[in-house]
This record gives sequence, structure tokens and C-alpha cells, in this order.
Amino acid sequence: MSDVPAKYEGLLRWAFGNTPALADELLALVLQGKKTATCSALWKYETEHWSMPQKGEMSIVVDGAKRPRCVVETTGVEIKRFDEVDAEFAHDEGEGDLSYEHWRAAHETFFRGEGRFAPDMKLVCERFRVVEKLPVSAKEGAL
Repeated sequence: MSDVPAKYEGLLRWAFGNTPALADELLALVLQGKKTATCSALWKYETEHWSMPQKGEMSIVVDGAKRPRCVVETTGVEIKRFDEVDAEFAHDEGEGDLSYEHWRAAHETFFRGEGRFAPDMKLVCERFRVVEKLPVSAKEGAL
């Protein structure tokens, strides 16, 4: 028996961030409707052979324990330099106080922690919408 409805079997599964705690934190913002955008370093797609998100593509977002929690549809993708990301995109990432300043500081810290940061580094900036929230059994717990 699958852990997702049959119509979603086979979709790419992924989590936000680089730790289970960050995955849960950012997923909670998505489930609350606060987070409708995300970004990743382009070099991660290249070195880890990730497939580039495509407009209209659906995928499953998992929590820090790798449980499927929602299905999202990519509504837009742009490649931008870090220093070209604007306040609207920063706001739509839904983190902190929603300001550009918070976004810039938090993401610079994150990318430095990943070992590579430069103001002109390229990012894959993705916008998405939640198609369906997926139930978690009571014994598994919820975010």
C-alpha cells in the first residue's frame, strides 16, 4: 500500500533545507499558506544531478522524517543571481519577518554553511502552489 494517493505515485519527492528540523520548519510555513516560493543554489542541481523544476510539474514535499505531507505544483521558475532576488520573492519565501533583509541574511548564512556563497551566485528561484495536503496518521504525529 502506498503512502500517497495513487494519482501521486511516482512523483518526485523532496524536502526543504538541509536538516530534518529545517525541513519541518519550512514545510510548516507551506502548510500554513505563508510560503509559496523557494530557492536553491544552481550548483546543487549540477553537482547532485537534480532535475530542474518545470512550470506545471507536480511533486511531493516530505517532512524531516521523509513522510509525504503535501503535493505542490511549480508555477514558475527563474534563474537569478543572489543579488538580483527582489523583495517580492523574499516575501513569498515566507520566512522570518518576510523582509528582504531577513531573506538575504538567512540565505547568505545558509549558503555559506553549504560551503559556497557569492553575491553573484546563481539561484533556481521557484514559485509553487499547494495542490493537496496529505494526511499524517495520528500515530505518526503532525507538524
